[in-house]
Amino acid sequence: MLRVLVASSKGGCGKSTIATNLAAHSALKGKATVLADADRQASSSRWCEKRAVLDTAVLPIDATRKGWQQRIPEDAERVIIDSGAGIRASEIAEFLDDVDAIVVPVLPSVVDLEATMPFLADLARLPRIKKGKVAVGLVANRTKPWTNATQQSLEEMREFPFSVIAQLRDTQAYSLMNGLGRSIFDYHSEIVRSHQQDWVKLIRWLNKQG
Repeated sequence: MLRVLVASSKGGCGKSTIATNLAAHSALKGKATVLADADRQASSSRWCEKRAVLDTAVLPIDATRKGWQQRIPEDAERVIIDSGAGIRASEIAEFLDDVDAIVVPVLPSVVDLEATMPFLADLARLPRIKKGKVAVGLVANRTKPWTNATQQSLEEMREFPFSVIAQLRDTQAYSLMNGLGRSIFDYHSEIVRSHQQDWVKLIRWLNKQG
């Protein structure tokens, strides 16, 4: 079982979008997939409800309630956890015994970089992360690679305590698909396939953590 926590202290960074797309990718690969929603806004849970009509449905679990780990089916092969909004590093410590990897979305803007730096510094000090027991990877999200702002932000992110493992380009497709309980991996147009390529490095990195 591969267990992945998607977390950030900064709201609006696309955390739930990454969680739902990772869950859909696993389900489409034939993996029994659980999406544990620890965010009280329950965006991921609603996405699961909309997806329930598909053969590649994802099982939602309310992770805002104590004992949610006991409700994960024994045959689950992938567990994606969508953390609460504005989570602190001290709160992430509660998850560390139950995850193999943490994915932190970061938007390429000065405001978001400055807001994320203290969070990452605190993460790096958590014992299980410091000892290499839980891997942490950064995802530059909603990037516009053709702009100087994105390129400058990516350069600054290289100074962070964790590596940038993927860059996801900005597109309205994610919002449209999320509202349908779908993902970037449910469609196969030429444009969509180009965005699917953005996920290859992230998925490869996660597979190494299992």
